[in-house]
Amino acid sequence: QVQLVESGGGSVQAGGSQRLSCLASGSTDTIYYMAWFRQVPGKEREGVAAIAIYGRTAYADSVKGRFTISQDKAKNTLYLQMNSLKPEDTAMYSCAAASSWYSISRWRNVDYWGHGTQVTVSS
Repeated sequence: QVQLVESGGGSVQAGGSQRLSCLASGSTDTIYYMAWFRQVPGKEREGVAAIAIYGRTAYADSVKGRFTISQDKAKNTLYLQMNSLKPEDTAMYSCAAASSWYSISRWRNVDYWGHGTQVTVSS
């Protein structure tokens, strides 16, 4: 089993930056692929960014050039650096882990979820 705990959410003004963190614990040696998702009430969950243990990344078109996903394997921590934030980036952000790059890069078949951290961007 893997446990994922997000932190770093909060309120920020449009144009600002924020960094989210996700600490993994448990059977972390089984984690090869991780991602960030976000969800707004009443809408489907949306994949934001994914990263493989060997460094390959994937991004949703809506965040390309503004968000950067990274990882510190020694600290078992996943990050999401968010720059040039827009009000439409407001959402609950959750990290996830999966056993397949094919799946997680297509934003599906996640094995583990965190509880999420709220990001609110004001105009």
